[in-house]
Amino acid sequence: MSTVSRTFTVQPGPAVVVPYLADFGNAEQWDPGTERCVREDSGPVRVGSSWHNTSKIAGITTELTYTLEQLTDERVVLVGRNDTATSTETIDVTPDGTGSKITYTNELEFHGAAKLATPIAKVVFEKLGNDTERQLSDVLNGLGR
Repeated sequence: MSTVSRTFTVQPGPAVVVPYLADFGNAEQWDPGTERCVREDSGPVRVGSSWHNTSKIAGITTELTYTLEQLTDERVVLVGRNDTATSTETIDVTPDGTGSKITYTNELEFHGAAKLATPIAKVVFEKLGNDTERQLSDVLNGLGR
């Protein structure tokens, strides 16, 4: 399993940040690997909501179905699955003055023969973690304007 985690602060408070991140369709704006992310159900975003995500990382395109598995005032957990991998994105959001402190953690587990890619994936996902932190900070800070 490859795990990448970043902690950073942004200007908007949790009341703005959590609902934005819970709607994984917004990943097109903040996740540098996401090319397309389309909601598969309708109604308010809630635990059980799902999205079809197409990502391109290190030149490889992959598709996962993400499900919102946990949603509280301080935590968003989205789990993406396909035949070769499970990606768990846990985003903890706590108040930090008038803004938010965010801890973004992505755990990627490969299945079957894809497990052979785990050592290489760690290097790629460390860089992607840096890119995600930068892009997510910029987008969230833009929400406060």
